[in-house]
Amino acid sequence: MLKEKIKRFLKGKSGFSNLGEEIIIKKFLNQLDHKKIAVDIAANDGIFMSNTYQLYKDGYGGLAVECDNTAFASLSNSYKKFDKVFLSKAYIYPENVVSLLEGYEIPADFGFLSFDIDGYDYFVMKELLKKFRPSLICVEINEKIPYPIKFTIKYNRDYVWGVNHFFGQSIGQVELLCKEYNYDLVEVYYNNAFLIPTEKNKNFNKLEPGQAYLDGYVNKPDRTSKFPYNKDVDALLNMKSEEALIFIKKYFESYEGKYELSL
Repeated sequence: MLKEKIKRFLKGKSGFSNLGEEIIIKKFLNQLDHKKIAVDIAANDGIFMSNTYQLYKDGYGGLAVECDNTAFASLSNSYKKFDKVFLSKAYIYPENVVSLLEGYEIPADFGFLSFDIDGYDYFVMKELLKKFRPSLICVEINEKIPYPIKFTIKYNRDYVWGVNHFFGQSIGQVELLCKEYNYDLVEVYYNNAFLIPTEKNKNFNKLEPGQAYLDGYVNKPDRTSKFPYNKDVDALLNMKSEEALIFIKKYFESYEGKYELSL
């Protein structure tokens, strides 16, 4: 059953990740001095669109966290063979993320973090980075919100993603984390940003977020085919920042008071 599920998911794909992120991850990790420990926050079933499954197959240890009952049951079944990977069924909040990782004895300088909770990601990351310094981070961005706009969902325990455009943080908001915690942005790859601690970044260019966003998302030739559901907000990409702010406020008017937005 599991083998068939893997075969169906991988049909026509080059790996387990959603858009080939594994290639980017491998490129960076191969040139970074790092501990072979990976943490996956919002691991889903552990295989579908996973940035860490291949690493665990390659012998990495670590921690996979998932809150959904069905997904976690599948994750538990899939990961029986990974005796160095801990599993946690938990909701992640700013106030519990550090204690959760510490409880599983994840070292402060672990190797790789995959982070994608489709919500108040910024506030959880802000707390995590106070105590942990992963060598490489892959964090989801809300690719619809153009640079330099700073956008984030406000922290609210009752928040549930509505499977729409209202989620996460913009690349401009990620830039704030980079500045506060001394991380270099080394790549934007569609809807993910890759970050490396400044002191560890010996081999890669530190990128300017605006250009990285243009190169990694806006000007990708296959962007519209990979993100067809963004068609109704693509006008944002050609607007001046002040116009874009007005557009976003109007578009998210039903969420007033539930997000932060600024230049």
